[in-house]
Amino acid sequence: MMQTILVCDDDKQIVEAIDIYLSSEGFRVLKAYDGFEALELLEKESADLLIIDVMMPGLDGIRTTLKIRESSSIPIIILSAKSEDTDKILGLNIGADDYLTKPFNPLELVARVKSQLRRYTQLGNMNQQGGNHIFKCGGLQINDENKEVTVDGEPIKLTPIEYNILFLLVKNAGKVFSIDQIYEQIWNEEAIGADNTVAVHIRHIREKIEINPREPRYLKVVWGVGYKIEKQ
Repeated sequence: MMQTILVCDDDKQIVEAIDIYLSSEGFRVLKAYDGFEALELLEKESADLLIIDVMMPGLDGIRTTLKIRESSSIPIIILSAKSEDTDKILGLNIGADDYLTKPFNPLELVARVKSQLRRYTQLGNMNQQGGNHIFKCGGLQINDENKEVTVDGEPIKLTPIEYNILFLLVKNAGKVFSIDQIYEQIWNEEAIGADNTVAVHIRHIREKIEINPREPRYLKVVWGVGYKIEKQ
């Protein structure tokens, strides 16, 4: 089944270039030129992934991502003309799954699109066949069959990346993973400058699963080493 990518950028040449590369890989491409258009399209059409520029007139990429995250966990890749970490961290903070800095290699963009779609499909709404895949740590429970996370019986909504990080740690409760190990296992690529990326996602997970993120019960930092899920 053909997968649909929504591309949103106020630079029409960039949108056309991305369209050419994605279409040649067998994707269906929807085009929007500001955040308002992107939101309107998402109401009418079903998309499997969104590529969106940060800086746009009208509704920018950050506010558009925030709006989408209110109701959807669709993978989002943000494009930024700035190379500063602050821009990337802001994007990840508000729910984007990945980012690319302009100018980018179109082949790298295609590779990241495929990587995010693989991850999202694995997370998917499709129940896996097989036995019971329940993992528990105290009141924290993951059902990996239907990708549901609950804390004390309350459902927790995670993005695909957040889910995969949490599942890795819960599955190996008590084991400490370094930032590089987490990055390499989740992103399937070499960890170069991964600290901020992983730290942002860890903070997000804490905010969702911990009663008091400043004094976490589950997701602990081991200073100078990495992170672990505390055995309960």
